[in-house]
Amino acid sequence: MKIVVTGSLGNISKPLTQVLVEKGHAVTVISSKPGKQPEIEALGAATAIGSLEDVAFLTSAFTGADAVYVMIPPNFTEPNQVAYYSRLAHNYAHAIQQTGVKRVVGLSSWGAHLDKGTGPILGSHHVETILNKLADVALTHLRPTSFYTNLYGFVGMIKAQGFIGANYGGDDKVAMVHPRDIASAAAEELTTLSTVGQHVRYVSSDECTCSEAARVLGAAIGKPDLQWLTFTDQQMQGALEQNGVPAPAAAGVVELYASIHSGKLGEDYEIHKPVMGKVKLADFAKEFAAAF
Repeated sequence: MKIVVTGSLGNISKPLTQVLVEKGHAVTVISSKPGKQPEIEALGAATAIGSLEDVAFLTSAFTGADAVYVMIPPNFTEPNQVAYYSRLAHNYAHAIQQTGVKRVVGLSSWGAHLDKGTGPILGSHHVETILNKLADVALTHLRPTSFYTNLYGFVGMIKAQGFIGANYGGDDKVAMVHPRDIASAAAEELTTLSTVGQHVRYVSSDECTCSEAARVLGAAIGKPDLQWLTFTDQQMQGALEQNGVPAPAAAGVVELYASIHSGKLGEDYEIHKPVMGKVKLADFAKEFAAAF
């Protein structure tokens, strides 16, 4: 199969490219950085250098593809995240329509079924809505749960204050996933025939409470008494702003975390739980400790 992968050599796209190449597929990786070309080609893939903002470039890159993997690269300099997600989704949709690609796998997120109350994840809801308008396409929305790699964001807090803290924590249950497990699911979807229409696949690696996560991470870094404290929304907002996060962006994070705390974010996931991936929290804890 001829498969186009967006996301350059990110945490998901790189292992996805490796898996697809190993299976004998002809893979083209889209990147905005010419300097990535040697590394991409070293994986056995072709490179298409250009911007996702350029519809003509995307159309050219998608031409002749049997399947495409589409994702929205994080861009925290964008003042309006929903508008940014929607703009790129429209670009993808146009390129898919113009080229007649029949198999599309899009990176979304758990909580994307909700049209409000999820902070930055609202962008994924709009991406799904836009791609759902595609006709004669077999479309799968991959909805991964919370990334293990998000836990790296707590390293500074652990070192400075000796605990993890957010406006969710304690006995709050969280489903988490490793990027490699997402890549495996994406590879499976891209290379498997599917019926025309919209499909949703959740991807998760492990489930635990925040306190359990703290114990596992703490044991790995030599802090067996590590705790995950629960802040109020106001405390979380203040802490983020004190650390230089603009108030609107901070409010989005607070809203997202509050939806985890309330269980709202994971309500649809609980109904459609997937088979768990291979990388458990204890496995990731070794990676966390190496980076700590």
